[in-house]
Amino acid sequence: MSSTPMPVPGGAMAPPHGAAWLRSPVGLGRAVAVLLGVVVAVDLFAIWAGVRVHDVTGTILDGGAGEALRRDAVHADSVMAAVGVVQLVSLTATVVVYLVWFYRVRVNAEVFDPFGHEMGRAWTGWGWFVPLVNLWFPRRVMLNIWDASRPAGSRTSHGLVNAWWAMWIITLVVGRAGFVSYREAETVVDLYVAAGDVLFADVTGLVAAVLAVLVVLRLTRMQNEKALRGPVPPGEPVPAPVRDHG
Repeated sequence: MSSTPMPVPGGAMAPPHGAAWLRSPVGLGRAVAVLLGVVVAVDLFAIWAGVRVHDVTGTILDGGAGEALRRDAVHADSVMAAVGVVQLVSLTATVVVYLVWFYRVRVNAEVFDPFGHEMGRAWTGWGWFVPLVNLWFPRRVMLNIWDASRPAGSRTSHGLVNAWWAMWIITLVVGRAGFVSYREAETVVDLYVAAGDVLFADVTGLVAAVLAVLVVLRLTRMQNEKALRGPVPPGEPVPAPVRDHG
């Protein structure tokens, strides 16, 4: 959690998270959106590969046999393994750029509202990797940034952020379960069930990636537009931030 703001000469309050500076998030936001688009494309390919494995193993369970079916099964499994590697590479590249963007929009949000952030800047990174904490902290940081970046005089819903986060958590859980079950599959029945688990994880991952694109583009646009508008004119009321206590 952030420390309590300390008073400075003149009665002002020092920024609780240190000096903040405004920098355009547009370039990084577009880069993240493109990389997430690659993740979506790879997930579509992974879904196709998962369907193939599921169909081939299902055919074997139904009594299918023969050299052609065996070759199809081996090929489908090989494609599935290759897709897993491509997914890992694309996701790793996306995570790196996303974290840079996430830190930038957080610092920008401190310029807009220095005292509206419950956690320190370090949690924009660590919050994604610390066990258990990663199920909650990134969403909380994102909501604080979202509220600080909303247009003055407006109340911006958290619905999009919450939908994205829900799908991301589902993907984490089912993706881990699917990976373990596929890796440990020893029989055709095990492989058939595991392929279904992985397929479900790929579908939820696809939805989560699409929602992530929408979140990134929306927040990037809000910050860019707010920066272009400049400070709120003197005398214009600014409503209190909408807090989500969920």
